[in-house]
This record gives sequence, C-alpha cells and structure tokens, in this order.
Amino acid sequence: MDFQLTEDQRALRGGVRELLEGRFDAAALRGAADSKAPALDRALWRELGDAGFFSLRVPEAQGGVGLGLEEAVLVFEEAGRALLPGPLVATFLAARDVEGAAQGATVVTAVSGGLVPWLEEADVVRGDVSGAVALRSVDPLTPLHRVSGDGGEGGEGGGAAAEADLLYAAEQLGSAGRTCDMAVRYARERTQFGQAIGAFQAVKHLCAQMLVRTEVARAAVYAASVTGDAQEIAGAKLLADDAAVRGARDCLQVHGGMGFTWEADVHLHLKRAWVRAGLGQSAARAEEELAAAL
Repeated sequence: MDFQLTEDQRALRGGVRELLEGRFDAAALRGAADSKAPALDRALWRELGDAGFFSLRVPEAQGGVGLGLEEAVLVFEEAGRALLPGPLVATFLAARDVEGAAQGATVVTAVSGGLVPWLEEADVVRGDVSGAVALRSVDPLTPLHRVSGDGGEGGEGGGAAAEADLLYAAEQLGSAGRTCDMAVRYARERTQFGQAIGAFQAVKHLCAQMLVRTEVARAAVYAASVTGDAQEIAGAKLLADDAAVRGARDCLQVHGGMGFTWEADVHLHLKRAWVRAGLGQSAARAEEELAAAL
C-alpha cells in the first residue's frame, strides 16, 4: 500500500499554499490581528470560493470539484498553517445545501461545542443561538459567542460533526507544522554565547519534541481522512490539539522573551490553537469514546 501523497494531492496542497501566501501573507495576518475589531475579508472569502476551496467535496455534477475527505484535510492543513480566519469549517460543510456557500458568497457559521465563531459576520447560522452571549475571545482573529448546549438542532451533528472535528484537527496540524518550522528557523538564526541557540541541547530537545508530536498527529489525521472512522477522528483531534497547543508553547520558549511580545506571531498560533481545541468534540468526550472502544 502506498501511503505517499499522489502528484495531484501535492499539486493541490502547493496551489493552496501559494494562494494563501499571496493573498494572506504575514503582513495581512499582522494587519488583521492589529485591527481594533476583527472583520471578515469578504473579498478573500469569494476568492477562496472561486478557487474551489469550499466546493472541494461538492460533486462535479453539482458544479463542485468532486474530491474526497483526504484532499479536504490537505487544504485545511494549509489554512491552519496560514492562520486563515473565519468560519471555514462550517461554510465548507454547508457548501452542498446552502446557496452561495460553495462560491464564497455566503458565510456560514455553526454552533460547535457550545461556541459560535464569527456569529455577527455570518449570513447563515446553523444551530440554536438564542441567548448567545458574546465572549472576550483569547484569539484576536476569532470572535466568539457562547450558547447553552453543544450544538442543538441544525448545528454540527452526526456525520457532519465528525467531519468538522477532522477538519479542525487538520487546521491544528497545519499550525503545529508552522510553529515547528518557526522554532527551527529561529534556533538557527538567533545566536548566544557566540553560537546559534540551536546548538544547545535544551533547544534541540524542544524542536525534536515538536516535530515528533506534529508527525504523529499528521499520521493520525491523514489515516482518519481515509477511513472516516469516528473513533479514529476522535483520536486524530486529540493528537492534533495537543501538537498545536504544546507546539506553540514550545515555539514560544525557543523564541525566549521575544516570543511573549505582541510583535511575534507565536502567540497568535497559541491562541488560535486554544480556541480550536474548544470547538467540536471536547477532549473529555473524545477520551471517553476511545476508552469505551478499547
């Protein structure tokens, strides 16, 4: 069995990365983070729609790209790597049945784990949001509301909930890979006592641990995208959440005092990882599901 990506899958991943680097680069990320109030870039949303981002799993007969969950994971991994803001998962899942979602003309959000991201910017909301209370989100690029319950009628339920969890895990995987790259690059560039800090054993260990967690999560996320098994998806999200959160923390440690500053991008990855970990199935519920299956 060949576990390597196909040429088409590598081309898809490269194309999405090129699009995001050109349209949502480091300067755009900082501009969005530094704004007083987060606002969804509707023009970018439509560009994503034109590029087939949201219609990736819509059948070709319905005007979509007609690809599978494996390709969706690759696309969302790149979105996580770029810290692309917005209710990407909910809009992606609504592309088949909400008019305009596939084209990026309609922004869809959903209740997920009792949280609703980008509620005030959404055109369509899935789930019961009566009594929603605005939260002070730790992530400056993800406004949040909280509702009672974890989804309700119309939210991410059943198979859609499992698919949402996998896509959140793919975003977490992308963020984990990016912070690992950031840590390694900084460890090579930053010097102390006449040598690069990457030569110090403690820094080597941090970078190695980040890489191991990322690659273990990658194997789990990719495997779950092939099987679509709910239990494998639960395990993949647990591993990806851990890789993203702990990876961002370790990246911050490698950066030292600079990592704690607003000017560094490290904290943005950590904050987004915290928020994503709260979306979808909770860690406690995933652990119970996996334990029951043993």
